[in-house]
Amino acid sequence: MISTAEDTLQLAEALDTTSCDYVFCDIGMRGMDGESSSIAFLRRLSWQERRPKIIVVTMISHSRMLAGLLQLGIDGIIDKRDPIECLTEAVSVIGNGGRFLSPCVAEAVSHLPHSSPARAGVLSRREWEVFRLYASGLLIHDIAKRFGRSSKTIATQKRSGMRKLGLETETELIEYLRQVGLV
Repeated sequence: MISTAEDTLQLAEALDTTSCDYVFCDIGMRGMDGESSSIAFLRRLSWQERRPKIIVVTMISHSRMLAGLLQLGIDGIIDKRDPIECLTEAVSVIGNGGRFLSPCVAEAVSHLPHSSPARAGVLSRREWEVFRLYASGLLIHDIAKRFGRSSKTIATQKRSGMRKLGLETETELIEYLRQVGLV
């Protein structure tokens, strides 16, 4: 049986009503309760004793984020830039008890230093909104004015979001925002 979903709420409803062996999910899929991604949902799904195999399909190539997904128990990760044949290869490898990383994902994860922690964080609604406005070109003090908060509060929310995602530099943040389509 095949089912589709536009967000994690629809995905959860489909999983409640449709028996399946595999879930293919983009981590950029809108999360429940205003979450910016499907990571929190995938974390809960991966903890279930009886669950389908989970294959994440993504454009994000940030090594800490990808390694964090593996720590969550995701069975396979496919970079959207890799060949379409990776989908069938992933099903085959995972069906035989393995874990699958497409070539671009394997390359990105191989560059993660051992001392660098893996992170697959979930941004709060406000952290996501700060990132969205920052990506649109607003400065921290402009975002603070918009929300009626201090610049220090907004800067803290920005840093907190970056920490959750394992982003250490402004360059990494800009690259992440580009990969999720905000820049």
